[in-house]
Parts: sequence; C-alpha cells; structure tokens
Amino acid sequence: MDPVGEVTMTNTAAAGYGQYCPISRALDVLGERWSLLILRDLFVGTTRFNDLARGLPGLSRSLLAKRLRQFERAGLIEKLGTDHLLTEAGAQLEPILFGLGEWGARWTFGEPREDELDAALLVWWMHTRVDTSGFPGRRHVLHVRFTDDVRRYWIVVEGGTPSVCETDPGYPVDVTIGADVAALYEVWLGRMPLSHAQRTGRLRFTGAPALTRRMPLVLRLSPVAGYVRDAELAEDTTACAS
Repeated sequence: MDPVGEVTMTNTAAAGYGQYCPISRALDVLGERWSLLILRDLFVGTTRFNDLARGLPGLSRSLLAKRLRQFERAGLIEKLGTDHLLTEAGAQLEPILFGLGEWGARWTFGEPREDELDAALLVWWMHTRVDTSGFPGRRHVLHVRFTDDVRRYWIVVEGGTPSVCETDPGYPVDVTIGADVAALYEVWLGRMPLSHAQRTGRLRFTGAPALTRRMPLVLRLSPVAGYVRDAELAEDTTACAS
C-alpha cells in the first residue's frame, strides 16, 4: 500500500537516480541546484516570487519558477494567491535543512571569501529578521552605510512591515548602522560577537540613544547563527585541549 500523502516526482525515470531507495527518492525531489536554498528562504518566511528572486540573486527568474513548479507538483508547497506556502510534507524538511546548516557550520564554514560578501544580499537577509515590535507606532528608518561599499541601503519599518530601499526614501533616519561588509556578515552569522565588533570600531550604531540601545534586540541574527557560534566554541575548545 502506498503511504498516505506520498510526495511524488514527475518524470523520475528521466530525471532521477532510478534507485528504489528512500534517500534516492528524496534526492529526486530535492537534489537539483538551488532547491535547498529556495527552501531555506521559504522557511524564514519569504513566500512571494519577487522576494524569493531578490534573496537569490544568482538564480534566474525562469529557473526559480521551474523549481517552484516542481515543488508544487511534488507536494512540498501550495500556491495561495501570490504566496508559496509550505505543505505538511514541506514543513517536515525543517530539521533536515537546518541540520545541514548545523553540519555546514561545523565542517565547512570559516572566513568569508570576497565573492561571498554581497552587501545588498546581506541587507535583504537582515530585513527579514527585523523584530518590528521594537518599532511601535510611527515609521522608523535604519540607514545601512558600509565603509567599504559605496552603495547605501535603508530598512524602512512601517505598519509592522520592513522593506529595503536602495535609493534614499527621503524619510528622517532614526539609526545609522556603520560597518564594513565582512564585519556585518560575521556578526549577523554569529562568527563575531556584536560587542567585539563595536569595541574594535568595525560596527557602530548612531542615532537616538533609546533606539541604538535596542539594536541588538531589534536586529535578530541569522537563523543559523546559533550553529555557527556553537561551532566556533567547539573549535576553540578543541584548540585549547590540544
């Protein structure tokens, strides 16, 4: 008897591994390029096509559309209006996906390569994690100024919704975040403590003191930052023991 709610893959014989094994069947659904990164972004709450495309700048829109159609046919997502929402089958991938992040933090992560330091992508990721409860009432604007990138970015929080502007929206700025790109990446991903970045002058918050004091709580770190911190601690412990 076939399992209830079985995830299926169309054209498996042509495109898949052709092995009668659950791992092989899972890879028929998930093993293509970009698939897991699309799922990563779906898990952090990005549901609309244009937003998914903006968070995956190396992925063409046509290939993104193809992968989303594959996910829908396989039963991992369903489309409701403009939103792509995880189904029960898709949601059950969460421990697998973030387990991969935990493994990657322990065994493959390290100093960032220059080609990985995309300032625009970092600001986009950061805005998805802003705790908007820290900005009640009126519109609030965060200005991100990189010391080693001429581009400027603004995170605008209005009505409980954050958005990113790459041109000056013309609103008064509440807090300016000044940092070099690598430092802000490393802080956001958990490799560098915020206190260390501030103490060494690599990251600064300027603006109204009541708001700047809130920044460590408002700017929540990456969902994988805890894994990165744990991996750093494990490495330090191993180094001390040897």
